[in-house]
Amino acid sequence: MNKNRIYRSFVGLAVAGLTMSSLTGCMDVTEPTTVATEEQIQGSSASAEAMVMAVPETMNEVDGGFIDNYHNCFGYSAMMYIRDLMTGDLCQTSSGYAFHFYYWARNKYQGDGYIFPQYINQYYFGLVLAANNVLGSVNPETTSDKQLGYLGVGLAYRALAYLDMARMYEYLPTDVTSNINVDGNDVKGLTVPIVRETTDQEAALNNPRVSHEEMYKFIEEDLNNAEKYIVNLTDTKGKVLPSLGCVYGLKARLYMWNEEYAKAEEYARKAINAAGVSPMTEADCTSYTKGFNDISKWMWGEQLTSESDQVKTGIVNWVSWLSNQTTFGYTGVNSSDMPFNMIDRSMYDRMSDTDFRKYMYKAPEGSSIASKNIYIPSIKDLCNKYMPSYASLKFRPANGNATDSQAGAASAYPVMRVEEMYFIEAEAAAHQDAARGKQLLEQFMKTYRDPNYSCKVSSTDAVVEEIVFQKRVELWGEGQTFFDIKRLNYSVTRGYPGTNWYEETRFNTNGRPAWMNLTMVRNEADNNQALVGWNNPDPSDKYPTWKENK
Repeated sequence: MNKNRIYRSFVGLAVAGLTMSSLTGCMDVTEPTTVATEEQIQGSSASAEAMVMAVPETMNEVDGGFIDNYHNCFGYSAMMYIRDLMTGDLCQTSSGYAFHFYYWARNKYQGDGYIFPQYINQYYFGLVLAANNVLGSVNPETTSDKQLGYLGVGLAYRALAYLDMARMYEYLPTDVTSNINVDGNDVKGLTVPIVRETTDQEAALNNPRVSHEEMYKFIEEDLNNAEKYIVNLTDTKGKVLPSLGCVYGLKARLYMWNEEYAKAEEYARKAINAAGVSPMTEADCTSYTKGFNDISKWMWGEQLTSESDQVKTGIVNWVSWLSNQTTFGYTGVNSSDMPFNMIDRSMYDRMSDTDFRKYMYKAPEGSSIASKNIYIPSIKDLCNKYMPSYASLKFRPANGNATDSQAGAASAYPVMRVEEMYFIEAEAAAHQDAARGKQLLEQFMKTYRDPNYSCKVSSTDAVVEEIVFQKRVELWGEGQTFFDIKRLNYSVTRGYPGTNWYEETRFNTNGRPAWMNLTMVRNEADNNQALVGWNNPDPSDKYPTWKENK
């Protein structure tokens, strides 16, 4: 396996716009003999709709450049999984098969010369390209209401991509790396370059990382315009496309990142009111046919079908990697040495036995709540035989089909759930008034998760930590915890007596982990002069593994 392999230029991807022939790198391009003019493209609803529907395809693309060596290349849901593997919440059992993902959990090969940061770089700028294609296909001054709706969708997707990247790449202080990088430059607060639909090749070749403040203004502008235009969207294609409520939700995330707590609280409540769904019930969450594979229960999701490239691969997809209850997936119940996904034991132990979310993880032998675990009947015996304690039962294959990859992998995964908005609202309130945040948390928990719940703390920091803990439980496996850990400078603790993390991943940090300041791949600096000397420090191997005293 060549960890240094570089496939194509991100600059070429980013500035391609509507002219696909400007892609650079290892790609064969056939020049069209008839090319639509910019005016024709911008005046065509069919063209705009095609561009819009290409974005969900990008969300779920399988990258052919990576698939020969690594089966971690299944688009946005792979990004979600990677982020959770970098926290202290989701751990894999040790297995050879886990090598497709375990370098992120092991904090190895995260520097600018390796394929692992490259895939994240490449994927996100490809998503920006897809969104920019939508924006370039619509002229808001001359277009129809229908196309204005598409414009709102494109802006929301671009905001989603940049908000994720900004929070992943922004350098924030750690105790094992310095904001003064090896080139002597101060990278504190720097995010990523901004590529607009109007960015040309010359600008892209000298396009610096921007500050937190500049990125914030850019994303807010996109979301303000999305809020204005997306009201014209009449069909979200079954929640595959974002709605106005999702734009509000993105704003709530943005304002939390910028520590504008009053605005975050305001927009989280707007998102809740506009969502059109209620928090999932116990039956929704634990159903062996519909548990966390039903897009109708969420604000925004992605729906795979039998025609999706991910599904056709059989194993390079969300279900193969996130659902322990299959016989076809990488984390399936074929033997005891599969890389099962588990919840951190200390996190599990902290959950109340009366909180039904605890039932979504295999209870240890002899536990009084073991009878609450619900398995897919056709493979229940295999789950009992091979699946370790604390293994996830949360994500199910479509319709509970555990044996047929073409049916079971044709599932859905969540991009935004209304439950997240309740927790953002509560945390934002707590930063302003701890008692009010505590009240909102208790109200949500008692109503929707655990009728016996009581928040036992009262100080601002303690209430915020409790809210974030319950949010971590709620959104386990959904790629959001990374952002909260990094934002709040929380430590990750994987090494402790009785831990279920395997040895190579047992890191204990003092504050946010250095690996949460992602590096830009070297190929970017080769194609963008402004990035030379301005990378984040390599976090690889900066922490010793915890050893238990025996």
